[in-house]
Amino acid sequence: MSKPIGQTVKYTVVIYKSLRGYHVACPALSGCVSQGDSLSQALENIKKAIRDYLLMIKKETRNKMTAEVQVAV
Repeated sequence: MSKPIGQTVKYTVVIYKSLRGYHVACPALSGCVSQGDSLSQALENIKKAIRDYLLMIKKETRNKMTAEVQVAV
């Protein structure tokens, strides 16, 4: 299992019930999806997918120019 990055962030996930279990997507992280036979398994799997996604982004942006922007919603 991946180590946490060091902070806790909440992400909204969308849960889809299917004939084979549950499909879960994180709209804030394009392409970050997972699934599971049960709802609890699907939610645990999306947590791992989100951690892995964020670690990949961290690796991909290492030594690159980045900026943070603030947007009112």
